[in-house]
Amino acid sequence: MIELKELTANGLWKNNPALVQLLGLCPLLAVTGSFVNALGLGLATMLVLVGSNISVSLIRNAVSDAVKLPAFVMIIASFTTGTELLMQAFTYELYQILGIFIPLIVTNCSILGRADAFASKNPILPSAIDGFMMGLGFMIALLLIGATREILGNGTLFANMHLLFGEVARDWQLSLFGDSYKGFLVAVLPPGAFLVAGLLIALKNTIDAQIEKRQAAKRVVIKGAKRVRTTGNVT
Repeated sequence: MIELKELTANGLWKNNPALVQLLGLCPLLAVTGSFVNALGLGLATMLVLVGSNISVSLIRNAVSDAVKLPAFVMIIASFTTGTELLMQAFTYELYQILGIFIPLIVTNCSILGRADAFASKNPILPSAIDGFMMGLGFMIALLLIGATREILGNGTLFANMHLLFGEVARDWQLSLFGDSYKGFLVAVLPPGAFLVAGLLIALKNTIDAQIEKRQAAKRVVIKGAKRVRTTGNVT
């Protein structure tokens, strides 16, 4: 069984769906104009990922290769529809803001990819953990982009959180630069999403390069002659 540490590292860092695999970029860039939008889509994607991974793992030995992909798509579509109905019932205003990108979770390549590459080959528990970690990694990338764009574009953070958490969250908004801040328009426009995402990817690649450099420096190469052990009688 794959270790929890490896699944966590893959989902959050080494194989992050957004920053490494570059999957699901359409919703990643389209709805991350604010923190609450990013959080709503991130939670919906995580729910679909975990549910579909568990379901695919349950039927992995009962579905032939000829029909497995259509079966996987039907499972993902079912969980997406369920998530969409939940959002319509409990967070209708946020659902309207996210619009078409909730049903488009069905076409998110990272979900079908995890179902085919991992859940269809592993037991239920590792599949559930893999789905959760991949979903969490995707959501963290969404939140980083959404928070950065909201801060630069509007000078606020946690605005309109009541759309997701109800009236109790109406006062959660933070005004970081005061009421006189005019905002950085490019940040809330589509080009701002590309710029912020590109900077995050570059930052991750830089950190990975530094980690690899440190690990390479720790590797000790022994130069010179090596002792060779011999067995038997030497004449």
